[in-house]
Amino acid sequence: MSLTHTLSRLALGVGLTLGSVGLVQAADDDVKIGFIVKKPEQAWFINEQDAATKLGEEEGFEVVRLAGEDGQQVLSAIDNLNSQGAQGFVICPPDVRLGPAIVNRAEQYGMKVVTVDDQFVGPDGKPMASVPHLGMSGYKIGRQVGNAIAEEMKARGWDPENVAALRITNYELPTAKERTDGATDALLESGFEKANIFDAPQQNTDTSSAFAAASPVFSKHGDFEHWVIYALNEESVLGGVRASEQYGLSPDQVIGVGINGSGAAFAEFSREKPTGFYGTVAVSSTMHGRQSAENLYEWITDGKKPPADTQTTGTLMTRDNWKQVREDLNL
Repeated sequence: MSLTHTLSRLALGVGLTLGSVGLVQAADDDVKIGFIVKKPEQAWFINEQDAATKLGEEEGFEVVRLAGEDGQQVLSAIDNLNSQGAQGFVICPPDVRLGPAIVNRAEQYGMKVVTVDDQFVGPDGKPMASVPHLGMSGYKIGRQVGNAIAEEMKARGWDPENVAALRITNYELPTAKERTDGATDALLESGFEKANIFDAPQQNTDTSSAFAAASPVFSKHGDFEHWVIYALNEESVLGGVRASEQYGLSPDQVIGVGINGSGAAFAEFSREKPTGFYGTVAVSSTMHGRQSAENLYEWITDGKKPPADTQTTGTLMTRDNWKQVREDLNL
């Protein structure tokens, strides 16, 4: 289904009105919320939903875990929640442009909505401040990535003029652009050569998509001995690292730094021998899931609307400190 078609269906809703549905005055013991994520198989989102579910068990409300990998699935998920009597939902949307239509459908059902990770944008392309959001400061976290790469390059004695950067991009997602822009700016400020930064546009945000995007870049610019890799998340950086391995580059020729701090990074750090995946800027997916669910729950039960935009930053996690950082951030 096209985005336009999906938006139209979402906007039409089911013909209900706020007047016919009414505002839900839920007692604490019968609150039910949804938690909709765009990539339910990724460790980050599994952690978020797990944390929300655990909070619900502690506080006495139910969390319905749902997938919303495209507009049609989001539509079905909201309908599903309504049929179950849910009073609201947390969502990481598959496309931030769906925001106005999702809000419209939620209002027709009398549901409250908060976003996590990726923020809705309105028709004017600006963030929808009317919908409470909990996310990461994409640009600042991106700068953390760029600074980490620059510091490790310096530690290895690499000459920036002879190093290439693989920038795995997804400019359709504003969050992704903020992160890669932040990393790029930090690298350039450290003395990196702008001409040595090569883009690898990915169709999705997972490892296989990043691998497919990265492989041709290595083949085209094979005269560089040293490479750095960055992207919107660690799954994408790992795709770039796998592509570098296939091309024949050794771990000491590659510095890859991701973002998140999830199972993908833990598995890589647990390998017997180091790889080109140097580190990741870890953010607590557990905190994101728990806090966004708590914000929604308090809004439903107490009428306390969450802040319009809460931003978090991260901590650099490497092979040397990952276990401690994991414990500190409760990942």
